Amino acid sequence: MQLSERIKRLREQSLNAVNRISAERALLITEFYKSGVADAEPVPVQRAMSFRYILEHKYICINEGELIVGERGPAPKATPTYPEICVHSIKDLEILNDRAKVSFKSDEETRKAYRDVIIPYWTGKSNRDRIFKSLPEEWKEAYAAGIFTEFQEQRAPGHTVLGKKMFRTGLLDLKREIEEAMAELDMLDDPEGVDKHDELRAMEIVCDAMIMYAGRHADKLEELAAAEADPKRKSELKQMAEVCRWVPAHAPRTVQEALQHYWFIHLGVVTELNPWDSFNPGRLDQSLYPLYEKQIREGSATKEDIYEVLESFWVKFNNHPSPPKVGVTAEESNTYTDFSLINVGGVKEDGSDGVNEMSYILLDVIREMRILQPSSMIQVSKKNPDQFIRAAVEIIKTGFGQPSVFNTDALVQEMLRAGKDVVDARNGGCSGCVETGAFGTEAYILTGYFNLPKILELTLNNGFDKRTGKQLGLKTGCLVDYTTYEELFAAFRAQVTHFMRIKLIGNNIIERIFMRHMPVPFLSVLIEDCIKNGKDYMCGGARYNSSYVQGVGLGSITDMLTSLRYHVYDKKDVGVEQMAAALAADFKGYEELQYQFVYKTPKYGNDDDYADKQEVEVFDLYYDVLNGHKSPRGANYRVNMLPTTCHVYFGSVTGATPDGRNAGKPLSEGISPVQGADTKGPTAVIKSAAKIDHIKTGGTLLNQKFTPSLLATEQGATNLVHLIRAYFRMDGHHIQFNVVNADTLRDAQKHPENYKDLIVRVAGYSDYFNDLGEDLQNEIICRTEQTEL
Repeated sequence: MQLSERIKRLREQSLNAVNRISAERALLITEFYKSGVADAEPVPVQRAMSFRYILEHKYICINEGELIVGERGPAPKATPTYPEICVHSIKDLEILNDRAKVSFKSDEETRKAYRDVIIPYWTGKSNRDRIFKSLPEEWKEAYAAGIFTEFQEQRAPGHTVLGKKMFRTGLLDLKREIEEAMAELDMLDDPEGVDKHDELRAMEIVCDAMIMYAGRHADKLEELAAAEADPKRKSELKQMAEVCRWVPAHAPRTVQEALQHYWFIHLGVVTELNPWDSFNPGRLDQSLYPLYEKQIREGSATKEDIYEVLESFWVKFNNHPSPPKVGVTAEESNTYTDFSLINVGGVKEDGSDGVNEMSYILLDVIREMRILQPSSMIQVSKKNPDQFIRAAVEIIKTGFGQPSVFNTDALVQEMLRAGKDVVDARNGGCSGCVETGAFGTEAYILTGYFNLPKILELTLNNGFDKRTGKQLGLKTGCLVDYTTYEELFAAFRAQVTHFMRIKLIGNNIIERIFMRHMPVPFLSVLIEDCIKNGKDYMCGGARYNSSYVQGVGLGSITDMLTSLRYHVYDKKDVGVEQMAAALAADFKGYEELQYQFVYKTPKYGNDDDYADKQEVEVFDLYYDVLNGHKSPRGANYRVNMLPTTCHVYFGSVTGATPDGRNAGKPLSEGISPVQGADTKGPTAVIKSAAKIDHIKTGGTLLNQKFTPSLLATEQGATNLVHLIRAYFRMDGHHIQFNVVNADTLRDAQKHPENYKDLIVRVAGYSDYFNDLGEDLQNEIICRTEQTEL
């Protein structure tokens, strides 16, 4: 269905809006805490009262012609900051304003607010200040060396998805649940009784605050309606006001009410804190279909009405860039993308086919809107028809980079293995890039990336980091000391164990700080069992709790170990001294040896068991080292394998490696092969990737690149459906596609003005090619371009 003139205007407004920093939220929360009005209150209540203060005073923005209302800041792409988490310095604002890619503009008024009000108050009080004051020196040194990163350095925990209950529940219903939980508290014998009472009281405050905030929008809409001359728009504004009077206080009754209901909740979550910005409505087709079917049957809405309100909803996501990041946090995730991932398809609670008419409508919206946010995916089960995948392929082959494709049957197995109830598992899916969770019932928090290739570099150098000049790892020996591959791998295992211990101790310290200082009563209201348990989302209140550490560079580490095993220990055609000298020289003077490592060595991604056994060995090691540990909130630490853009940053801090890679070059991304190393076609890639046990993970990311001509024919598109089905029969978790020629990308580097709308798949998200750094652009260009299926 073609976009209406209204949606075209809204879409253009969103695309043309300039990303800028808004000081509004930072000033309001500073005003609140400076006032001292909540000083005597417990921390959860302080947080709830600050949330209410922000919603009472933030500017109400209604964009001309829109059908869904509410902005994160005072205007589209006016992005708030969170000084209680991380205080941006004036230098930070200048860097954000001036950087060529992913810039956030700031005017003198904004900088003055930071200089005179925000920075003086929050310096020394922010969570970031608390974190770096509390972390041990060995953590700081490993972090600075690029061995791992930390998500909570500038952001808050989150990465959570709304369950379908919230589309059937109003905040007044949840207030009744809160009142019942308070009535059942044992204030005499429960040692946590007082804390639970404080948390539940905070939950009541935030529910009332959000209802009030929706009412402020209704007031504004009625004011605009009274002044509106156009009868059609006047009627729309009145109806929108009625919607805002009803939701989110009550359960939605129509598709428009459901979308507005969710959007107010979304604004509440991202106003309360910046929770890794992947909060999303989850399985939208499942939640909307009953309302859609009822409206169509009754004649209260047409399909055109439904499409238009959905498209207006899509624009709201695109109006919200991710809060500005600097330093290492920008390096690991250098994008505006807010990582809201719409799940489409999958199965119902009884395990039957979940694809419905709304699933296809949402695919139409994705195709016609063609904007970066929200991101989209399809869940594919063996119960779903091929027609559903084929409809998604029609979008994928246009080169949009969306939707990505996930294996529902594997997701359910992953969640069952992690102890979820089967119904909760079937209602779940993925958020952000590829991360698995039980929607509405789980707090699954990402804690940072882990640089496996860098640890091998340290293993080859007795734990010493030549780049920083520091002894970071254990003294397990140098390459010349390992007489067998088994000795080398045992040393690598010891180093990975050592750095994972440092990482997890840091995680636990950081999590405890968030538990004590940054509860999120509004988010807690939305996640099952937080009310019943009287515990905050940050404190283990959710039904299920998980924490992830993302392994990066599986393809690279596999090829590095394979090269060492093949040349040094099995064929013995390269001596340990020669290998060590070539790496130290970054292959200068050793070009023939480098050629041998790159082109004459078994590689991961070609269904070569010699190479792939190192893949499995490393994966199992990583799983064994991480699995079984618990965090202070009672979360189970889990494995996933994805990089966002961290494979570029990690590559920049890693020296030359035994697979022939030069120092500073990007690592492989996700579980994809090293760029250009897969030469046997896409079938060989999926066979290699399927050799690890995806069911042990909470997500793996596999990227493939195809030439547009390959999918231009009916047979080519059909073959892609077969490739997806084949990978998923082997329990693969996820696959996504770039459909673009390398020559096109090279021309876009030279002439960016001719490619303003060129979108590519980066890792678990799509982005404008022009917004990517040159290193990341080159990495995408170098990915193997598949020409046969």
